[in-house]
Amino acid sequence: MVSIERMRWWHVAELLPLERALFQPESWSERLFWSELGQLDTRHYVVALEDGAVVGYAGLCDYPDEAWVQTIAVAPAAQGTGLGSLLLLELLGEADRRRQRVVSLEVRADNLPAHRLYDRHGFTRTGVRRGYYPGGVDALVLTRRA
Repeated sequence: MVSIERMRWWHVAELLPLERALFQPESWSERLFWSELGQLDTRHYVVALEDGAVVGYAGLCDYPDEAWVQTIAVAPAAQGTGLGSLLLLELLGEADRRRQRVVSLEVRADNLPAHRLYDRHGFTRTGVRRGYYPGGVDALVLTRRA
């Protein structure tokens, strides 16, 4: 059974291999995760734990006019199980608690499973960042308005 908990400093070392496996060469560093965790007033990060092991994580940034999904990661063995939806719903719930009516994110144009996830949760395309990701892959900007 998977549980969702607030990300703590001790989770960072465990999730870094997953971060590198999923997001190389643009993976986040340990220092960046620590910086994000230190901004409690504007950030909300969670981990998905199964038998005590990190199998996913997600983060939200709360700006004055909107919230941004900073990251969602699901271990390859847990992909396709609904864990991505569970993590996204946690972030959307936090955006609601913070009274954010607009939530945006960037996703690789070639990440079709992520597109389907965001479509199911009411995100629509609002922009494109050409060549944003390594290899010249575009980033799609998606937004959900509550």
